[in-house]
Amino acid sequence: MFRRNAFDRFLVDDFLTEAGTPSRRRFLQGLAASGLLLTGGAVLDQRVWANPVFAAYPFGLGIASGDPSADGFVIWTKLAPLPLARNGGMPMKAVEVTYEIGAEANMRQIVQRGSALARPELGHAVHVEVSGLEPNRDYFYRFTCGGERTITGRARTFPSANVSVERVHFGVLGCQRYEDGHFTAFRHVADEHFDFIYHYGDYIYEYRMVRPNERPLAVARVMPGDPDEIYSLADYRHRYAIYKSDPDLQLAHASTSWLVSFDDHEVDNNFAGLVSEQNVPPEIFALRRAAGFQAWYEHMPLRRASIPSGPSIQAYRRFLYGDLAQIDVLDTRQFRSDQPCGDGSHAACADALKPENTMLGEKQEAWLAEGLRSSRARWNVLAQQVMVMRHDRDPDPRKVGYSMDKWDGAVAARQRLFDTLESAGTANAVVLTGDIHQNWAGELKANFDDPKSRTLGVEFVATSITSGGDGADTTKAGQVALQKNPHIGFFNNQRGYMRHTLSQGGWQADYRVLDRVITAGAAISTRASFVVEAGKPGMSPK
Repeated sequence: MFRRNAFDRFLVDDFLTEAGTPSRRRFLQGLAASGLLLTGGAVLDQRVWANPVFAAYPFGLGIASGDPSADGFVIWTKLAPLPLARNGGMPMKAVEVTYEIGAEANMRQIVQRGSALARPELGHAVHVEVSGLEPNRDYFYRFTCGGERTITGRARTFPSANVSVERVHFGVLGCQRYEDGHFTAFRHVADEHFDFIYHYGDYIYEYRMVRPNERPLAVARVMPGDPDEIYSLADYRHRYAIYKSDPDLQLAHASTSWLVSFDDHEVDNNFAGLVSEQNVPPEIFALRRAAGFQAWYEHMPLRRASIPSGPSIQAYRRFLYGDLAQIDVLDTRQFRSDQPCGDGSHAACADALKPENTMLGEKQEAWLAEGLRSSRARWNVLAQQVMVMRHDRDPDPRKVGYSMDKWDGAVAARQRLFDTLESAGTANAVVLTGDIHQNWAGELKANFDDPKSRTLGVEFVATSITSGGDGADTTKAGQVALQKNPHIGFFNNQRGYMRHTLSQGGWQADYRVLDRVITAGAAISTRASFVVEAGKPGMSPK
């Protein structure tokens, strides 16, 4: 006979179907009540913490929602009463967390409620895939555990596929190095009340924070603890805890649903597949990549389909916003070729022209091509990380230099993408990019050597939230780049984010910039706006 003890009732429905006989179900429920988990016929000791009493508020890392669909989204939280302590101050036991979905912000009309386990295997993160909701509307959510409750977050379902939609309003942002500035931009982002947000990556930075007298940039705030470069899962979890403890970042997450991707710093600067920046053996780097990907999954509002398997993770995915937009979130790190010619910038790099070079890998390239060929959306959006358009970035007007970490390092891959856009007759292609901590806007040309060649789409590059410090409106190098790259029409070197408004007739991109990040409380303004008219590739200033 099984007795209740210090362990909580386990949620058998997480693992069992209703196929068992009543007596067998009673037996399994007895095992569950004792803290034993039965799965696939094996009995495991799964301890569940009953009636938890936390050392501090357990939701110190906030809440989030993401990966919206027409009938739902993911809601996320993570139990961490002592975020910077070992294991976030949590015991190695699973904990039941309850959630509610409301139709109104005051949560008086609850449309769904349920519970999930915060498991130690995932650092006590909770990912609930909510479904069965109405399309194209706001919902609200909150979590409760141990008598403590989160703030109420807002999430929004997408319109049903192929349903006529007139408008969408969303943000694009990323690159938020902690010590470079305050996350004031996120507070302004929360005030925008976006339908969704695309985060292009570099959510954290993995390398050691140099001391104030060892770096050219001012240190806006000192990272807590011993901020060496990170390698283990515990290291990555600690770094995320530092970032996610920021109240402005938490407000932005609670304000709307996010589509998240990663770039390099979630694992290692400029990593390419299983090639690390320092060229450690691939089998050793795979261990670090596995730690980085698990920590990224644990801290992001992602679906079960993105749970990593060792050093691999499914991060590229497609979202349909009615008939208005097809949004392909791409992964330009996990499957790419190593940067040619030793990385860096080069004027004439033969290896960059190799036909086998790839940014997406064969499988992802085929998936993207198929999606573009079958798309019926008004706008086709490639949400990715590194600059696609050719960019001569050498500050010397007499020299040429292309970054091997960008699509300039995989010229054949870019040509295959452009060939697909042309052969598929892709309507209104827009690329959304980040990575380089500056604002840029330009056009994708069939032949970058001929400014009069066909325009295949436009690319909007968003600056960083903080990375690079305060910055300036412009730089000499940026002005030279505009002269050397006639397909690029805008440059700015301030911090901020992008605001995009799509309609059936056009696209407006607003570059939102801060006057400073080295101190908190900066003002926000629109530095420039560009419009794209549907059916007429190319952009023009507004």
